[in-house]
Amino acid sequence: MTICHTTDTTFKDDLKSEGFTLVNFWAPWCAPCRSFGPVLEEFEREYSNEVRSLKVNVDEQSNTANQFGVMSIPTTILFKNGEPIDKIIGVVRIEELKQFITDKKN
Repeated sequence: MTICHTTDTTFKDDLKSEGFTLVNFWAPWCAPCRSFGPVLEEFEREYSNEVRSLKVNVDEQSNTANQFGVMSIPTTILFKNGEPIDKIIGVVRIEELKQFITDKKN
């Protein structure tokens, strides 16, 4: 599976109603967002069977970003059964992202 680029219109449908979904809020001009991209791609390759991954471009999809109070990017929010349960602001290493998910699954 690949990371889904979602929109304000499709976000609710793209957000998995059961299980875990990781949503990354980003912008193409944001250097930290671009450096975090490969981390998300590696995470997606390893966890695509357990966690759905979405990306929201805050410049193009401001309603969704505003709905979740995104003030800094990158911001990554973990949803469980369609509800936000925790978030990470900024860039983290793949090990930290994996641990973030593991902690919430237990």
